[in-house]
Amino acid sequence: MIGKAHQGLAFCNRLFEIERKMTRRETPPTPEERRIERERDSRPVLDEFHAWLGAMQPIVVPKSALGKAIGYCLNQWEKLGRFMEDGRLEIDNNRAERSIKPFVIGRKAWMFANTPSGARASAVLYSLVETAKENGLDPAAWLAHLLREIPNLPAETDEALDALMPWKYAHPSAQTAPAE
Repeated sequence: MIGKAHQGLAFCNRLFEIERKMTRRETPPTPEERRIERERDSRPVLDEFHAWLGAMQPIVVPKSALGKAIGYCLNQWEKLGRFMEDGRLEIDNNRAERSIKPFVIGRKAWMFANTPSGARASAVLYSLVETAKENGLDPAAWLAHLLREIPNLPAETDEALDALMPWKYAHPSAQTAPAE
């Protein structure tokens, strides 16, 4: 079954190569252009992959590693194809996985988070830091800005909180390279 597993992997590799070609260009496509190019280039690969999965499922032992992978892929098919719907979406969740890696690695060291309140505070802080990074901000500068501004809010209205969002923050020294 190694040959069959490599066939399945080849479909994934083709999809990732299409994505790499789009991002390697001197001028990357806009989200709408990316969606259109995916429809043109990735849709046929996805359709072929789906047909291959359907053909393999009845001839592969369901409890084998390949059988489990095929079953999982078919059960998650709608989610797998979600990147086709919106050019802003990435084909995988690697960036999200990388952003939580420090939290996962450090979790044993956080003895202060031995209560629900400590765990919640840790989760809120990490969410704020990673949000700043994803928006190309220096997390320390943005957090300092939040800590200065939140106590002075006239009321916690949606409008007041919206003004503090990272995409509205324009502190010139806070800009960093966008996260990958």
